[in-house]
Amino acid sequence: MSSRRRIAALSVAAGVVVLGGAGAFAFAQAGEQDPTLAHSTARYTAPAGDHDGSLVFTTDVTASSGVKSLKVLAWPAGSEIGKDVTAKEMAEVESATCKPAADDTARCTYTAPVTATDAAASPHGTWHIAVLATAKNGTKTLDNKAADFKIG
Repeated sequence: MSSRRRIAALSVAAGVVVLGGAGAFAFAQAGEQDPTLAHSTARYTAPAGDHDGSLVFTTDVTASSGVKSLKVLAWPAGSEIGKDVTAKEMAEVESATCKPAADDTARCTYTAPVTATDAAASPHGTWHIAVLATAKNGTKTLDNKAADFKIG
């Protein structure tokens, strides 16, 4: 084999190793992507008569390693509460219930009762839903305006 052919063969082999390594790195990185949210909705029903109302938030969370949890916080638009909320703070709020919906997707639902007293004490207008989605591999997604709803 001539030296030119050996160099060409070595270059091709080195290229395969480099590309193969890059592909493995890209595949590993793809497995570490942050959870994603889709189809997020919030529905507020005011209390009426002697019946409580409710706040229901639903979203689909996709995470390649699986969904560990979804934390939910409702906050009034005129407030600073949820604007700069951190993942550490969100870890302390209430959890949604998540059930498998597809291979790597869970449908998560959060339901909170709303009493007449709660409704009277709550600011009227637009509210936002902040969420913290955590995958089983520990990656997280924080969205402080995942959905909106109105009171009043």
